[in-house]
Amino acid sequence: MSGLKVIALFETFKGILVLLTGLAAFSLMHQDIQLVAEQMVSHLHLNPAKHFPKIFIEAASNLNDGRLRSLALLALLYASMRFVEGFGLWFAKRWSEWFALLSGGIYLPIELYELAQGFTWFKICFAAINLTVVLYMAFMLKRSSRSH
Repeated sequence: MSGLKVIALFETFKGILVLLTGLAAFSLMHQDIQLVAEQMVSHLHLNPAKHFPKIFIEAASNLNDGRLRSLALLALLYASMRFVEGFGLWFAKRWSEWFALLSGGIYLPIELYELAQGFTWFKICFAAINLTVVLYMAFMLKRSSRSH
């Protein structure tokens, strides 16, 4: 399988994941979201007084139906972008290579800033994967421009 197809599958997977998250957000409308968050933390056997579960519960308490609707819409838009990119990469469309380069490159400054704030394996992995995709897309664009 070519590198472009692997990236296409990766982008499509991200789109599906975000779409499911958006649908989950939409399904929480008209519910006590803080209670749902507390139940999730309890179900996962996490201590609600610890840092990340506490942040999760506090963030959930600030959500209302309008914010959930906005989050669901943003998730739909983001997922649509991932699907378009995945489609274009799968069929080796040149525009999608540029799209992948730019959409991945947008996140690099943020990821580098986050790494400067402190290293975690999570941050390192995300930055490394994104940097690999951006460099690969730049290589593919340079290679295809030489062949024209």
